[in-house]
Amino acid sequence: FIGRLLLLLELLWTLFGACLVATVIGYKPVVIVHGLFDSSGVFVELLSFINQSHPGTNVSVIDLFDRSSSLQPLWKQVEGFKEAIYPIMQNAADGVHFICYSQGGLICRGILSTLPNHNVHSFISLSSPQAGQYGDTDYLKYLFPQFMKSNLFHFCYTGVGQRISICNYWKDPHHTDMYVNGSDYLALLNSERSNPNSTVWKKNFLRIKKLVLIGGPDDGVITPWQSSQFGFYNDNETVVEIKDQDLYLRDVFGLKTLNARGDLFLCSMAGVEHIKWHSNDTVFNTCIEKWLV
Repeated sequence: FIGRLLLLLELLWTLFGACLVATVIGYKPVVIVHGLFDSSGVFVELLSFINQSHPGTNVSVIDLFDRSSSLQPLWKQVEGFKEAIYPIMQNAADGVHFICYSQGGLICRGILSTLPNHNVHSFISLSSPQAGQYGDTDYLKYLFPQFMKSNLFHFCYTGVGQRISICNYWKDPHHTDMYVNGSDYLALLNSERSNPNSTVWKKNFLRIKKLVLIGGPDDGVITPWQSSQFGFYNDNETVVEIKDQDLYLRDVFGLKTLNARGDLFLCSMAGVEHIKWHSNDTVFNTCIEKWLV
């Protein structure tokens, strides 16, 4: 009996200590947004990592546009996620953190650009095609079996194509004019297409305190993988890194400003497949944990 009592007291003390640490340190709430064909259930390991490193953290995995519903247009998803996330922000006086995976990273950018009073501290973009996508991946073969990367522009840059999420950020470097005129989402976010709201969107986006861009050469889905850090192909399919990109040099939505502030961080890691980013403890310990305070 005494042994059980001592065990119970030890457990209670551990729980009390965790609550005390969370209260004293005041970990900000974390909001997680999933990617293409995913659901909230894929983040079990990530939730465990956060709970172990920052006990007591309030983590919300937004359960919207799951699986096939993730193919819906990104502006529609932005509005839906925004409606779900805004109350979490309102209840967090010290702000929240975003961890946004794959396609979810682009959704989060849409939220951050169009929400004037958001209070996001760290925006952690986890293997997300921030500069666009152009590759013959398994996802592409599944969704568009009759197309290859070289001819998907015929479909994506149409009104019908723009009703499918992946076409909202499909960026064919050989048909830039069609992309600029046909992309209803990424070309607007990147101000590659005339956008009367660009100044306001930039101001909104720059409310974030940290931008963390995570990706790696063995991803196998994001193409080129450097898109996860705003690098992308030129018309010769040579990768132009972030700091040589026009959208950085002209500071069209704030990347150069963030870097000048010391608030832009790139974390590259080899040996991680696309579907493993959120379940890899080395990725968490190296690229994510320090930004969740």
